[in-house]
Amino acid sequence: MDSLPPLDELLATAHVVSLPLTTQFRGITQREAVIFIGPEGATEFSPFTEYQDAEAATWLRAGIEFGWGELPQLFRDSIRVNATMPAVDVAQVETVLARYDGCRTVKVKVAEQGQSLDDDVARVAEVRRLMGPEGRVRLDANGGWNVDEAEHAIRTLSECDIEYVEQPCATVDELADVRKRVKYMGIPIAADESVRKASDPLEVATANAADLLIVKAQPLGGITRALDIVRDAGLPVTVSSALDTSVGLALGAHLAAAVPELPYDCGLGTASLLAADVTDKPLVARNGAIDVRRVDVSERMLRDYAAPPERDEWWRDRIRRCYALL
Repeated sequence: MDSLPPLDELLATAHVVSLPLTTQFRGITQREAVIFIGPEGATEFSPFTEYQDAEAATWLRAGIEFGWGELPQLFRDSIRVNATMPAVDVAQVETVLARYDGCRTVKVKVAEQGQSLDDDVARVAEVRRLMGPEGRVRLDANGGWNVDEAEHAIRTLSECDIEYVEQPCATVDELADVRKRVKYMGIPIAADESVRKASDPLEVATANAADLLIVKAQPLGGITRALDIVRDAGLPVTVSSALDTSVGLALGAHLAAAVPELPYDCGLGTASLLAADVTDKPLVARNGAIDVRRVDVSERMLRDYAAPPERDEWWRDRIRRCYALL
């Protein structure tokens, strides 16, 4: 979008919420977010708290575009989504999967700090058992392995018929090395952090370091910028979320609907990881898909899950700093 709404207008519509999770994820049990009410509808700003202002400002741009800008052409009105399996104990796997209605794909978190490859093998094998031979199982290491560890882990886990492995290592060079080493297994390598946290999100494509890209609307600065990256990269993509509220998931769903070709189920089913949301009609999977729609927020839920005053002010200060960088 060409211009920004005034900062005072943003702050006047801002609601800071703290939502409980159903299980620990990324080391947190509460998800904080800011919901704005723009002229086009509700929108979200929810960079994780450890992100610096320069990175968080990109998320703010995305939220502003969705609430104050125009939408691109959409090619579909529903999006098939995957279930997300946190790094839980095997005994919890079936309970987590039960929260996802009709999903044929599961993304399993692996390489969790403090856990072993044996833990990963047990979790992935249980997911495969429950999904059956026709289910799709993908892995997400969040850059947690070095190259040798990644090669060994992928070879070990390949027995579970893996769709692809997301961000097995941290750097583009490491991804390229791993991709060469495991190519004979026929398991694609996907890049996530190497796209959304990179100064050049196209580097991973030009370096032939990945077979597909994970794109997320908020970290990439909004739908328009994300679509530009998809077009310029020339690789298949999975559209995913960052543990958003249903409002943020609606933003991701509109991005997914605007991508011309979408061969993989998207990581936009994470509302099932929230024990509470900001709407009476959360954007959760039904028959393995979510609708492409705007989300109407609930004033009651915004009030019931409002962040404490000190966290509210922390987020408002963050908005002011990030806005100054746009």
